[in-house]
Amino acid sequence: MSDKKQATKLETMRHSCSHVLAEAVLEIFPEAKLGIGPATADGFYYDFQLPVPLSEKDLPKIEDRMKAIIKNNKAFEKSIISREEAQKLFKKLEQPLKLELIAELPKDDKITIYRTGNFIDLCRGPHLASTGKIGPLKLTSIAGAYWRGSEQNQQLQRIYGTCFNDNSELSEYLEKLEEAEKRDHRKLGKALDLYSVSDDIGPGLILWHPKGSVIRKIIEDFWREEHLKRDYQLVFSPHIARELIWKKSGHLDFYSENMFSSFGIEGDHYLIKPMNCPFHIAIYKTHLHSYKDLPIRYAELGMVYRYEKSGVLHGLTRVRGFTQDDAHIFCTQGQMEDELVKTVKLAQFMLKKFGFKNYKVYLATRPEDFVGKIEIWDKAEKALDSALKKAGVEFQIDDGEGVFYGPKIDIKLEDSLGRLWQGPTIQIDFNEPKKFKVNYTGDDGQEHQAIMIHRTVLGSMERFFGCLVEHYAGAFPWWLAPVQVKVVQITDRNQKYAKKIVEELSRRKLRVELDDRNESVGKKIRDAELEKVPYILVVGDKEEKAESVSVRKRGSKELKSLKIDKFILQVTE
Repeated sequence: MSDKKQATKLETMRHSCSHVLAEAVLEIFPEAKLGIGPATADGFYYDFQLPVPLSEKDLPKIEDRMKAIIKNNKAFEKSIISREEAQKLFKKLEQPLKLELIAELPKDDKITIYRTGNFIDLCRGPHLASTGKIGPLKLTSIAGAYWRGSEQNQQLQRIYGTCFNDNSELSEYLEKLEEAEKRDHRKLGKALDLYSVSDDIGPGLILWHPKGSVIRKIIEDFWREEHLKRDYQLVFSPHIARELIWKKSGHLDFYSENMFSSFGIEGDHYLIKPMNCPFHIAIYKTHLHSYKDLPIRYAELGMVYRYEKSGVLHGLTRVRGFTQDDAHIFCTQGQMEDELVKTVKLAQFMLKKFGFKNYKVYLATRPEDFVGKIEIWDKAEKALDSALKKAGVEFQIDDGEGVFYGPKIDIKLEDSLGRLWQGPTIQIDFNEPKKFKVNYTGDDGQEHQAIMIHRTVLGSMERFFGCLVEHYAGAFPWWLAPVQVKVVQITDRNQKYAKKIVEELSRRKLRVELDDRNESVGKKIRDAELEKVPYILVVGDKEEKAESVSVRKRGSKELKSLKIDKFILQVTE
């Protein structure tokens, strides 16, 4: 069986499993109201309105009921009925959420339902022939989820699960899931005191704590240095702009559902920016440019805001306010391919420096809704294809997934579960330069339209940071660790010497903390290990007398005695 057919079969099995989950929950809680239950990339879920809150302890009971339904080998029976019949049926079944879904279906559509014994669900399918065809399964977690993904609606309880063709595949996945839970940036972000989200501030809006901010600063400083080396010019832009600029750019027509509502200032309408591009265009247009000035490369770590439904928000990887490591390159047609190759190589360089080796590259082509002429799109797609091949990059075509103003290259980072997260992206835009008259004077003395390349080489800082936390499981390499050295004093009489060590390390530009709490040495070391500090230096009477430190490297039980200068030399080299 081909990989594609195998994936389709697995998706069908998981969708069937979600229906069995709904049937099992209804048997245990007859008053349950059913939401939706799709298959996902690695399993399935179902949303329920229940009379009692569920906990992880309830999952084995529900799972056992599912296995009994599967063992009974009930057939999945498909029926097509009229809208009126469907409304009457689900009204009788007292399923108001299903009635809401029916009301939103096109009026001319017939309604598809599936039965397994006495259980009936609204669904287009497809499903397996019978429940007995479902492979080994496991319910994995419970979470809250707003109905239809909007916090304006009631909150439901979502049960997640997975199923596979055989037990070995399921066991392998559960091992990966266990590892992914250890690496979950949301848990590690709290445990390592890196960031938080406050209900008072609002969902999807990140509060960076001091330690997280240290890492972020290191990343940003490195980013700026590498861009300045490559002749980028750094710029800054406001967080808001007049509504008319977003109308002119096309964002109001093609992107309005992702933008926050407008607000008035002195009778004019403004919007919080979802993109940085119009601002960079405005900077470009403050001067007349000739072909000799090009390429011009503007780079900005620019904060943008996009409306994401609360149901899809996920730690740092799906937020409402984030910083793009953004840049726009203005160049001639003849310079375009060379700039694209350089940008692809810069993205690869950045990912390598931060330790990312597993990622996939896609060329996203023209979507159904787009602006501009097809021949211009074809030309842009050909340029991206050529740049990837010249850079020696293997890639796949992501048909129809370009943005409304141009095709793009997407580089997606793979996490420990094999899930892909959007990272660097490189886009060609022939359309905004035309709308905003982004021109230059050619060697013929005539005005020509500039080519504009949008690009990020990390993605958003928030998503990249989340991926970075999971990639290293919070144990950041030396150069990224917020605290590189923890000095642990054994007794209060060693405090003066311990502070002298801290001062010397600080003078050498190392990030160091002193643990002088009134706790046992063992507890201090355990706490430093939980904080994943690269080096712990223990100082007591013996070390003070020898003017040395006992060094404990992260992941090692050994305590090695070194003179402080030798330790500094080792770590700085």
